[in-house]
Amino acid sequence: MSEKKSYHMSPEEFRRHGREVIDWIADYHENVERYPVLSPVRPGEIGDSLGTQVPDRGEPFSEILQDATERILPGITHWQSPGFHAYFPSNASGPAILGELLSAGLGVQGMLWSTSPACTEVETRVLDMLADLLGLPEAYRSTESGGGVIQDTASSGVLCALVAARERDSRLRTNRQGCDGSQVAYCSTQAHSSLEKAMGIAGLGRANLRQIPVDEHFALDAARLAAQIKADRADGLRPIFACATLGTTSSTAVDPIAAMGRICQEEGLWFHVDAAMSGTAAICPEYRHLHDGVEYADSYCFNPHKWMFTNFDCSCLWVADRTALIGALSILPEYLVNDATRSGAVFDYRDWQLPLGRRFRALKLWFVLRYYGVEGFQYHIRRHIELARRLVGWIEADRHFEMVAPTPFNLVCFRHRGSDELNERIMKELNGSGEIFLTHTKLNGRFALRLCVGQSRTEAEHVEKAWSLVVATAKRLRRRAT
Repeated sequence: MSEKKSYHMSPEEFRRHGREVIDWIADYHENVERYPVLSPVRPGEIGDSLGTQVPDRGEPFSEILQDATERILPGITHWQSPGFHAYFPSNASGPAILGELLSAGLGVQGMLWSTSPACTEVETRVLDMLADLLGLPEAYRSTESGGGVIQDTASSGVLCALVAARERDSRLRTNRQGCDGSQVAYCSTQAHSSLEKAMGIAGLGRANLRQIPVDEHFALDAARLAAQIKADRADGLRPIFACATLGTTSSTAVDPIAAMGRICQEEGLWFHVDAAMSGTAAICPEYRHLHDGVEYADSYCFNPHKWMFTNFDCSCLWVADRTALIGALSILPEYLVNDATRSGAVFDYRDWQLPLGRRFRALKLWFVLRYYGVEGFQYHIRRHIELARRLVGWIEADRHFEMVAPTPFNLVCFRHRGSDELNERIMKELNGSGEIFLTHTKLNGRFALRLCVGQSRTEAEHVEKAWSLVVATAKRLRRRAT
């Protein structure tokens, strides 16, 4: 009689192949500078290399890992490269990766406290610790009226806050009957597009989002916000929500949080603070002033998966009144009823988010907090900001370039004097070189280059190299034009 074939990876195989994968990841991070930062592949090239059918028989793991290197790696844009200066960072780190591995190994689905008590309680404690670290208001603690929860992204965080605001205003009527088109929300023209998207998803309508003009530093004009709210009320509309951005995507501008908060308090609006990127800076005492006025906020969000060395995805949302959020999002079918939920003594985080299911994200965040500690975070934050300011000095000293926005943190927005077309060509040539990767925005209608210093492995020599490449590329393009 033939021996029965096992279709599972044995613990022995898992140990052996697990070591191979860890070694592969370690080698990758050690050698990431060797790869072109922006993947040069053509559309469809990676997919075509993978074949079109599932194999009839399982293949050896060693072959799968080899194919990952040969077929998939060429299509990776290397976010962990010290030459990655595009968008905002999406940092990984050793402790975060290992925490994620442990979470994957446990395979927890933490929708309810009862489905894994540790998943919920670690998250609650970690979010309280982070609130302390950032100097957030006492109301955000789980021991007070509010609390924190980990979302996948700040886009989900603002959507949850918007839905909570919608239901607080309508006293849960819109959950039952739908929106009537009278509720309006506010942000600046520089706010993240996720709020506009959330307005559509929440049924409020994108046309009911008022995008308020900004000042010369690209921060929302609070006087115009107040005037727009009064105008909307006069038109029979119901202002319900305003979002301040602490570090906008285009230029890391900071909206006037205290002034906006006072307006929202007087007018009865839900006030949300989106600090997705730059909130991390408040770990340093010298940047704690950024949170002046946050005491007015009904909700606050920032992303450890950007500047705090916790691999994607991990976005933290706090609310000052958890009953408003839970009331808007909770629904309890019979198959989820259990004694712990009935007792009211536990958090069921399924009621704090859009999906039912949820991963044990708090574990990797707990690893990161313990591994780096306050000193480690402060060192990297200060270092990145100092390197960005050094770059600003070089730009201001070069007659061919100009700054186009202030640099309060680690994002530098600049341009070559001249046409938008020239600046776009500079960016494309830089990105095509594989040495660095930049992105762009438009500020005051002009094409601007964005160079973010935030990747955890970026050091002075990498910023110096990036600037040298910018200067050399611009010089080469000027010669071609003459």
